Amino acid sequence: MAKLTVRAENSSFYHFPHYGNHKVSIFSSSLRPQRLNLLAQKHILKLRISCSITERQKEEAAEKQRIVKGLKLNGEVGKNGGLISTSEDELGEAGNEDKEVGFEWGWPPWKNLPQRYKLIGTTSLAFVICNMDKVNLSVAIIPMSHQFGWNSSVAGLVQSSFFWGYALSQLPGGWLSKIFGGSRVLEVGVLVWSLATMLVPYLAGFMPALIFSRILVGIGEGVSPSAATDVIARTIPLEERSRAVSFVFGGLSFGSVTGLLLAPPLIQNYGWESVFYLFGFLGIAWFSGFQLVKEDRPWSFTEPISWPPSFSRNKSLGELGTSLKDVPWKAFFRSKAVWAMIYTHFCGSWGHYTCLSWLPTYFSEELNLNLTEAAWVSVGPPLASILVTSVASQFADSLISRGVDTSLVRKICQTIAFLSPATCMILSSLDFGLPPWEVVTILTGGLALSSFALSGLYCTHQDISPEYASILLGITNTVGAVPGIVGVALTGYLLDSTHSWSISLFAPSIFFYLTGTIVWLAFASSKPQSFSEGD
Repeated sequence: MAKLTVRAENSSFYHFPHYGNHKVSIFSSSLRPQRLNLLAQKHILKLRISCSITERQKEEAAEKQRIVKGLKLNGEVGKNGGLISTSEDELGEAGNEDKEVGFEWGWPPWKNLPQRYKLIGTTSLAFVICNMDKVNLSVAIIPMSHQFGWNSSVAGLVQSSFFWGYALSQLPGGWLSKIFGGSRVLEVGVLVWSLATMLVPYLAGFMPALIFSRILVGIGEGVSPSAATDVIARTIPLEERSRAVSFVFGGLSFGSVTGLLLAPPLIQNYGWESVFYLFGFLGIAWFSGFQLVKEDRPWSFTEPISWPPSFSRNKSLGELGTSLKDVPWKAFFRSKAVWAMIYTHFCGSWGHYTCLSWLPTYFSEELNLNLTEAAWVSVGPPLASILVTSVASQFADSLISRGVDTSLVRKICQTIAFLSPATCMILSSLDFGLPPWEVVTILTGGLALSSFALSGLYCTHQDISPEYASILLGITNTVGAVPGIVGVALTGYLLDSTHSWSISLFAPSIFFYLTGTIVWLAFASSKPQSFSEGD
């Protein structure tokens, strides 16, 4: 309990209510008096406070600071044990590194949340902006192609250039996240891709510069999956991991929905350039806000995992090179489970990236929908994915908490994620004479169920090695970016050559979904692995 000593300077006495829920410990230290004016009157009280609060107790006490309205007790907490001083004269002393404590309003609303939740929440928001900047071109490419006279092959080249940078940044992003922490890498990535997005309207008339700007967007967004994986691996326990991964990576689906909903009216009213200006500005705003969130508490407080000394964050350039050599690369590629993740990631990305880039055009040209209608129906798969993601994560975590083998859970989820869209693409590509809206519904259902992969493949990196999770995702995502480069451009080329959406868009995806399922069931594993060179 806190020890309070109150002495009145005159005959008037003011009562202080006692708040019994504040649990603090008493320690021995000298006390310094403070004069505190109450109720705007001249009556003066002297108040002495002595308390020491542990780190967890501070979090609990912070939630109760809203009790007193209008009253604020300014003070300092010294390094030597937590002594609270209320002397206003001492607040301006030079060299004082203390902080302010007392009764304050709990604003902003997330102020009292544990730091790991703030990091997970802001990371998910970054992923929302990430996919907004990824899908804006898939809608804007239609009026841009008309303005600049691009055919499908050129349009495919422009869209695929994003994935060149995306593939190049995967391994560097995973390694840098391992060394410096995912939150630091993520904020730099958001700033890079946002600035590059805002440059697109200025460079659209010059093809090499336009491609370079999209490569920069890909580089910035390419580090984000590994950075997020690092944050999750360091902060989230196994039984909550599916939900954390689904919440963070589910931001991609929400970003697709938001981008596809906002882009058509912006383009129709303000021109296609507006989507790049607005979406780029949102990323810069996120970067500014993240500086406040990440400084609420040092990163080290949120890291329950004990990392090897060779991977500390403060390193010279020489030590960084040594750390890179310390990564057990050979052990990674001797693991069948890692190879299963690599190929599965490639297969899933082929279906995802080709559909993400070409579905608006497919709906517009093949199903004869206008720009707004094509964008609206393109919202269906990512919008339904949000619901599927929440169900899948609860399903997976529930099975694991009941003792079901983690590898079996991941295999079930990934199988659903692959066989569902494959089946729906087969139905859509066959000529059954289905009306457009039935085709849209079938594709929406299949692509939405592919979100089960967030509780399958995307959790396996953390399952088998929390320490190297960001690097493992960097490896698999590097290969997973190849379909964005090859598949998106190849779809455009095949479309010009065959004029068949079934051959150019659906047939390759079906093949990879089916073969990916076979490889995953045969070789995937979530068993923790040390990846020591001697294994």
